[in-house]
Amino acid sequence: MKIKFLIAAVLSSFIFNTYLQAQQISDQERNVIQMRQLNAHLCKGWNTWNTNSVLSHVLLPEGFAINVQLVNHQKGDTLKEALIGREDYGTKEHVVPGPHCYDGSYTDLTVEWQHINVRVQSAAEKNDLFLLITPVNFSNMDSLIIDPQMLWGRKGKIKMSDGIIIANTPSGEIRIKVAGGNYSTSDTRIIFSLDHDIALSTDKSKSAADIESIMKVSEKKFTAEKSKYKEASEEYNAMQTVLAWNTVYDPANNRLLTPVSRNWCVGWQGWVLFEWDNYFAAYMLSLDNKDLAYSNAIAITKEITKRGFVPNFGSSKNKSEDRSEPPVGSLIVNEIYKKYHEKWFLKEVFDELLSWNRWWANNRDINGYLCWGSDPYVYGKISPFLIKGIGTKKGAQWESGLDNSPMWDDAVFDSTRHRLMQADVGLMSLYITDCQSLSEIANALGKTAIVKELTQRADKYSKKLRTLWDDQFGLYLNKNLITGKFSYRLSPTLFYPLLVKVPTHKQAERMIKEHFYNPQEFWGQFIMPSITRNDPAFKDNKYWRGRIWAPMDFLVYLGMRNYQLPNARKDMVEKSKNLLLKSWLGEHHIYENYNATSGEGNDSGMSDPFYHWGALLGFIDIMDKGYVPAPELPLEAKN
Repeated sequence: MKIKFLIAAVLSSFIFNTYLQAQQISDQERNVIQMRQLNAHLCKGWNTWNTNSVLSHVLLPEGFAINVQLVNHQKGDTLKEALIGREDYGTKEHVVPGPHCYDGSYTDLTVEWQHINVRVQSAAEKNDLFLLITPVNFSNMDSLIIDPQMLWGRKGKIKMSDGIIIANTPSGEIRIKVAGGNYSTSDTRIIFSLDHDIALSTDKSKSAADIESIMKVSEKKFTAEKSKYKEASEEYNAMQTVLAWNTVYDPANNRLLTPVSRNWCVGWQGWVLFEWDNYFAAYMLSLDNKDLAYSNAIAITKEITKRGFVPNFGSSKNKSEDRSEPPVGSLIVNEIYKKYHEKWFLKEVFDELLSWNRWWANNRDINGYLCWGSDPYVYGKISPFLIKGIGTKKGAQWESGLDNSPMWDDAVFDSTRHRLMQADVGLMSLYITDCQSLSEIANALGKTAIVKELTQRADKYSKKLRTLWDDQFGLYLNKNLITGKFSYRLSPTLFYPLLVKVPTHKQAERMIKEHFYNPQEFWGQFIMPSITRNDPAFKDNKYWRGRIWAPMDFLVYLGMRNYQLPNARKDMVEKSKNLLLKSWLGEHHIYENYNATSGEGNDSGMSDPFYHWGALLGFIDIMDKGYVPAPELPLEAKN
């Protein structure tokens, strides 16, 4: 009887495990199908998919491109490609980005190059493209070229026939007809004079007047769509514009990406994603474009290394195998899930997020504290600039995402363990946030054992974080792990404990009163500087040495929402918004970082002019106005 029972138990266990395995395979298969459907939905139709030029309109999946180029015959110069933020009025173009629907149904920009100025508008519906180019300033010696191409090695043949571009592709024939303008044709392109408006269309029945009407209707539709965010209209406009214009196509993997800027991608000869930058992009995109939010969050998560961490960067060439970056992935994924409640999305990234979470505790823990590091590895072909960072203090600083922060000036780098021997308040706070967020994700997926594991880790590091409170100074401080002494090089990262509700409400009030509102430290017309105003390095005004960075403001704001700090929260919202709009309204630029005294973005030479995470300064206001749900306040904060 016992033998029969034992056999039955074994068979039952085998059948149950087989079922679980089949269920797991089924989940994987379903996710593969979901990803194919996601990419198929995103990667279609006409849009500005070509990374190298915002003047290139491409039809997917065919890869058939209509490239707009400008020619100054007097100088013999041709502008073959144009990017936003590549500013040098003598030789480079100046592009002013206008509206851009995510799906390419309407785009609008002006480009100034040398003395030529034209407005380029497009409208698209399914496989139909309408292009209207309006010359604003030019000479009789100038012209505009329409240069059709098949991109990315896609099959197809292009020919010209009396003002008609004909592309024969595997999916069929595509015809684009000149509907307006004075032109001549060659075997490979159409050359227009700039003395008339230029119009092209895939619909041969449309005249130039029809195309002009189509543009007005398309612009009106886009404006109406944006009106739902009317209480934060310019902030939304800035954020949506930088995200849409920076969304490009990755032909090798048939997916859409939203890198920090096209300029960075061109510099990397393909595409490049930076870890926390692109998670933040996914969060912003989740406001009104679920599919792009998913695509970007999944893309950066899938860059996970063989050692099990999401790297500092992943690119079409290589990735950083020595270092990660601030762990915000689970936080962002969880917030996106709370809006759309699609578990396949969680399943697609959960294993990688869990591996990454465990990696921090196993590889960056020194006596219960977390610190930044950079691990040596055998690398192949990689940029000489990047090689300098591998296994060094520089690499550890890069892992922090705050590359040249003065916080690291006096920190000791252990060249044996390859760690910055400094307990980091910001890292520990973000890691606890990661544990808490990933625990919520695990709970949603029914992974109770992992919930317990993550909760225990969050509790462990929360206890250690509390030991970094300096009651006399009224702030959490980084600590030298060799001398045991606190560091008083102050950064907004020291406010990140607010994210995980570790400070008591009294402590939070002290942090705000004594430091946030301290004009010698963080307070001012523009906030929050990446190092205090009374720090000797503030005057450097170079990158993370004194300049304002949107992700810092954003993370501090998220922490403020956990407490009853209405004045500080209001001031953070208003001052962040005003900083963004200062350059957006004047220049239509969104900077990588800003001067903490003047609010300028273009004064340091190390601030990309069209970098999407700068828009977090406006996303703060969008969230605060209720367009993004706020978290439930803890009982202590309510009281």
